[in-house]
Amino acid sequence: MPIDPALTFLPVAIAVLTVSDTRTAADDRSGDALVDRLTQAGHLLAARAIVTDDADAIVAQLDSWIDDPAIDVVITTGGTGVTGRDVTPEAIEQVATRMIPGFGEYFRYVSIASIGSSTIQSRACACVARGTYVFALPGSTGAVKDGWDLVLRDQLDSRHRPCNFVELMPRLTER
Repeated sequence: MPIDPALTFLPVAIAVLTVSDTRTAADDRSGDALVDRLTQAGHLLAARAIVTDDADAIVAQLDSWIDDPAIDVVITTGGTGVTGRDVTPEAIEQVATRMIPGFGEYFRYVSIASIGSSTIQSRACACVARGTYVFALPGSTGAVKDGWDLVLRDQLDSRHRPCNFVELMPRLTER
């Protein structure tokens, strides 16, 4: 979809959460790839953390960032598979005000080109949580690249047409 050059780019403050039992700041390649992409696109890295595959730990970190007015968007990487330790979608459901099912559907659609039918193993998901967007990507670097390059880069660009997530931000808490 097209970017309208007549419009002004509005940077978004994004927090990056890596969910993993094994990764550290020294070897978080997926988190690094996401940070590189969002900052190259002109957005602001508002915060970054790594938590274990534990729903309570994920919810606690999400709650902290969702309630921070300096953070517009949270993007997680990891914990979206089908194994017993993959609990990111369940944690996101706990904080969600409104789910965004099209995000996961579209992510799986675009990732077919990279991983074929293995895309069905992904439980990538998204929601609005008390006025903050939360997007959950799988933990592989390839998935992060697909998720950012093919979905989030455009939807988090205020110049993207015909519509984008940024233009809806002022209305996310409407009643």
